[in-house]
Amino acid sequence: MISKIAHVCLGSSDLEKTKKFYCNCLGLKERFTFIKNGNKIGMYLEICPGNYLEFFQGTPKSHEDNVIKHICLEVKSVDETIRRLRDCGYEVTDKKMGADNSWQAWTSDPDGTKIEFHEYTSQSSQKIGKDCILP
Repeated sequence: MISKIAHVCLGSSDLEKTKKFYCNCLGLKERFTFIKNGNKIGMYLEICPGNYLEFFQGTPKSHEDNVIKHICLEVKSVDETIRRLRDCGYEVTDKKMGADNSWQAWTSDPDGTKIEFHEYTSQSSQKIGKDCILP
């Protein structure tokens, strides 16, 4: 039936700032753009083959009203991701172990969408299927 998430669609108040954050800093690649009346109105950014983030120009809802609470991106190294974000001038939390036994750090994109970065461990609930007990 369903094999994976194809993409998450988000609003962007400034496509170039969004591209700088996701491509220049986090290493995603612009796969293609959406053009209307000769103007770029959106873009598809590739995370890895078959996984994408889709953005359209427009003022996103306030974060409090946003249906998407956050997006989570799996990374090989949370430490390296934190370093890259800070080198690019973005704020990011320190690394911490989540209740699911995965390393995590958090930031927000230029439009305020919260982004969680996960580095799985051999004991991550995502890998072993063990329930995640929250405090």
